[in-house]
Amino acid sequence: MMIDEILSKAPRGGQWRMRARPVISAVCLGLGLLESACGGQAAADRGADDPSKPRYATLKAAPVNARVGPGEDYKALWTYQVKGVPVQIVESADDWRRICDPDGGLAWVRARALDSRRTVMRVVPSDLPMRRGPSAEAKVSAVLAARATADLLGCQRGWCRISVDHAVGWVRPSDLWGASDGRQCK
Repeated sequence: MMIDEILSKAPRGGQWRMRARPVISAVCLGLGLLESACGGQAAADRGADDPSKPRYATLKAAPVNARVGPGEDYKALWTYQVKGVPVQIVESADDWRRICDPDGGLAWVRARALDSRRTVMRVVPSDLPMRRGPSAEAKVSAVLAARATADLLGCQRGWCRISVDHAVGWVRPSDLWGASDGRQCK
């Protein structure tokens, strides 16, 4: 979770407002960020039925070097500075995984740098209300800030349950990067 702080309990309806620190701090070394934003199929890196199918994972630790190819001999493109970032695994080669990050960057990282735990990210520049139940009419229990990440607890009937620190709520999967199974990295 990339929450800097919980500001305070808001006077309206007991809402909590979260503020996120920037999640992806990339040091570009020549090639820059690639491609468009992406998403993918929900399956853990470990134990997935078909390792060739795109699936989500999370950066387990930081820093993590993102490389041009699957090996230490390949040039580093940038370095992920924050753990917990959701990524989509789009290709596998031995103990390396080609990932797409929420900003659309494609690069290779070591498989051991990834965790099967699922996180999601709010990538648009607006806050996201988290609902008390899986309904647009449910009261707002918390607000997830733009560029914040949250743990994905599960999805059902077009809604996903997420958790950030102490706050738990329901959101539409289309409002988060890493929750919708329909999008693919290019």
